[in-house]
Amino acid sequence: MKDAQSAPAYGRTNWRRFAVAVGVPAVVAGGLVLALAEGALAANFTIAGEQFKLSASKLVGTGFTQYSGELETKDGKVPAAMSGIERATLNDLCQSVAVGPITLRIEAGNDPDHPVKANDLLIGMSSLGGDATFTEMQIGLDAGTLDRAQDEAKGAPGGFGQQAKTVTIANLRQQAYYTSASTFTLNGMSLKLHVGGEHECFYED
Repeated sequence: MKDAQSAPAYGRTNWRRFAVAVGVPAVVAGGLVLALAEGALAANFTIAGEQFKLSASKLVGTGFTQYSGELETKDGKVPAAMSGIERATLNDLCQSVAVGPITLRIEAGNDPDHPVKANDLLIGMSSLGGDATFTEMQIGLDAGTLDRAQDEAKGAPGGFGQQAKTVTIANLRQQAYYTSASTFTLNGMSLKLHVGGEHECFYED
């Protein structure tokens, strides 16, 4: 791997966009992606609009909600499937952000006895894949009444929502715009910048 200091110039990279993109927190949560319905995420922030990829061999979460929403960017709003998880652990976490020839890759939780841990996760995603199992699932709730996860993890009143007591996702593959958490622990974290080649956490078939 070539490091960023020794890298030759490759075309034109928007370094301002890259600087914003790599600032995305290295946390994740999963959920069942819904067909988007009318709804809105009440928020007073603006996201970068860059998508990042995240994968994990296994996610286990307690307190899960999901609803349709929107996120604000400098160019306007983008639709997103919003998911909240009150408490989560993840094994073999990988997050990657690619801008031009540069890829930032973060790995953590590779020791089965020391997984990544996160509390009060809120994620705005565009796609999700994996083998999911839910317990005590409720589908078709008013998004404004969701109460399984933290208070912020609910949608606009009248919107479509679902929730579950627990969620387990094996072979998680997710593309997201935004993730937040009250606390998260990245055991065994490794962060590397790659120039050229294929270094994202996963690639579409």
